[in-house]
Amino acid sequence: MNPHETFGCRVFSQIVMRERLPQEVWERLEQATHSGGRLDPEIAQTVADAMRQWALEQGATHFTHWFQPMTGITAGKFDAFLSPDGEGGAITEFSGKSLFVGEPDASSFPSGGLRATFEARGYTAWDPTSPAFVKDDILYIPTAFCAYTGQALDAKTPLLRSVEAVNREAVRFCQAIGMEGVTRVDPSVGAEQEYFIVDRDAYENRLDLKICGVTLQGAPMPKGQELDDHYLGRIRLRIRKYMEEVDRRLWKLGVPAKTKHNEVAPAQHELALVYEGCNIACDHNQLVMEVLRQVAKEQGLACLLHEKPFAKVNGSGKHNNYSLSTNTGVNLLSPGKDPTRNTPFLLTLCAFLRGVDSYPELLRLSTATAGNDLRLGGSEAPPSIISVFLGDALLGCLHQAAGEEIDGGPGVHSLNIGVSTSPELTADDSDRNRTSPLAFTGNKFEFRMVGSSQSIALANTVLNTLLADSFNAFAIYFEEEGFTEATVRRVIAETLRSHGRVVFNGDNYSQQWVQEAMDRGLPVIGDTVQAMEALEDPKNWKLLERFGVFTAAECASRHEIMVENYNKVVGIEAATLVQMVRRQILPAVARYTGEVARDVRDFNAAMGRDQGYLADHLEQLSNLTNAIANGVDSLEWDLMSLPEEPRERAAYMRDVVRRDMGELRGSCDRAEVFVPEDVWPIPTYTQLVHYV
Repeated sequence: MNPHETFGCRVFSQIVMRERLPQEVWERLEQATHSGGRLDPEIAQTVADAMRQWALEQGATHFTHWFQPMTGITAGKFDAFLSPDGEGGAITEFSGKSLFVGEPDASSFPSGGLRATFEARGYTAWDPTSPAFVKDDILYIPTAFCAYTGQALDAKTPLLRSVEAVNREAVRFCQAIGMEGVTRVDPSVGAEQEYFIVDRDAYENRLDLKICGVTLQGAPMPKGQELDDHYLGRIRLRIRKYMEEVDRRLWKLGVPAKTKHNEVAPAQHELALVYEGCNIACDHNQLVMEVLRQVAKEQGLACLLHEKPFAKVNGSGKHNNYSLSTNTGVNLLSPGKDPTRNTPFLLTLCAFLRGVDSYPELLRLSTATAGNDLRLGGSEAPPSIISVFLGDALLGCLHQAAGEEIDGGPGVHSLNIGVSTSPELTADDSDRNRTSPLAFTGNKFEFRMVGSSQSIALANTVLNTLLADSFNAFAIYFEEEGFTEATVRRVIAETLRSHGRVVFNGDNYSQQWVQEAMDRGLPVIGDTVQAMEALEDPKNWKLLERFGVFTAAECASRHEIMVENYNKVVGIEAATLVQMVRRQILPAVARYTGEVARDVRDFNAAMGRDQGYLADHLEQLSNLTNAIANGVDSLEWDLMSLPEEPRERAAYMRDVVRRDMGELRGSCDRAEVFVPEDVWPIPTYTQLVHYV
């Protein structure tokens, strides 16, 4: 496949629309899509006819309104273009109304109290800022999903609102500081996706992986990631073929898959995309996850997107690279050749610091899941403390711009590697801190806390909103006080004084940082149960309400849904572990213990004395059998003793159920080491990650 010729061939892109739509219709659609206008219903049928004809040429037989309910994945019902003509034949049709609005049954999607069960109807509204595409012979039309009241039932609607909010306030900010010609500021995102690939047969024989996407039991491998030989190493033949097919499909869908490589843990890999508009990037990341899973299944593999599918090796995250660009071609987060003189850049840095330090609980909330709790805080992912890495050079620029005297200062310097034939290398002033939750990396901020299975929509919704708040505050100040060197200096100095505590350029993995963060007054939010409280804090939901991103009712609904989801996820994992232990692990251990007991009896009868090894082995197996039996009894009792109140249940799930799951797992993992491979009933870690 020639990527250049086939990229986007399955997308109803701007190029396709320009070719197939009348000039007037194209201009009116462009006005609505890129200039903040409202979609004109008069053009609906013309656009629908062109889209239908193009989709039929691509082999599509059905269409769907593709939306993102609050389940973390996508949804849609499929309607055929085909309609009977009343004479025994059929025609293809697609109305303008079917393009603009859909009415999927919303009764079984999470709503968090935004509608009652008998109010089943939900509405999908075409999102023309994200192009339609054909996949699996179906025309996918990206849409927002809302209730009868207009309240958001999805991840896309708040994201679109936040994009409008940050655009509005950033434009006002740019105009207040004299940036001529700026009429639009768009957030851009490039998402990196980490994932594991395992053999399908082994996957199918693990109930925990099939039901939960995570191994609930498994002894450590003799060789994990200790030698660092998998990281960026040779891609195995089977995985290479898999990655090639993933690239081919994504490129056809217009998804700019750019970088692929082996990650640190065995069987772990990464796929990174080129920057795109925030909304499209979120849609494309959902497509990436779907294609990764689909191609894996077709090729006898299984793709694991859980944040911590295997204990004792690194988990998977999703690095969200975020930037802001004006319609005049300026990246507001690009330092330029001399950042000390780049006032828009320095003020945008200050806006970022102010927003992050003012609303860290919302950023932590945006990464909070039961799975991500298992990953955050280890020496593989940022800790659950929100901080920002700037690097000493950029931090020095800010202090200098605030009027402070600093030693040295930023400057470009070369790297000498001691090889005469090597090219001259320039050191990056910001370098890159892989331990920081929010690291400045050249011309963007990399938000590294997002979990690998999550939608990136909420994280970017929060980033957009907190920046909108900062831009609004800065714009008001400069409009009232004037844009001068003195006012710029005061803004930067005040930002460093009030919000400089959020900057940390050291090792976020160190235990000393936890204490230092608390001393600075930064919140340490260790788990999802704590993080969910952010949506009950008036400070946070008033921010979201003020910029039209969430209503108070929508905040309350998200809190209810997150609590319910956490309880269900942990409950499902616990019930799955009970079933595995009862039906597979405990019978296998007991059976093998019986075999050893017979060997001990036969040896003693034959030799007339005890055999020390066998006797010790039997005693250990007997103790483990009892520990497993007692552990599964305790876990079952936990599940029968759950509190009724949802928040109390969440705390109980975290403090009691997960604790007892860990203890039961520990007993099972120790037993796995004692039981022969041909007796152990499920594939081991080694069989899962080293046999692909």
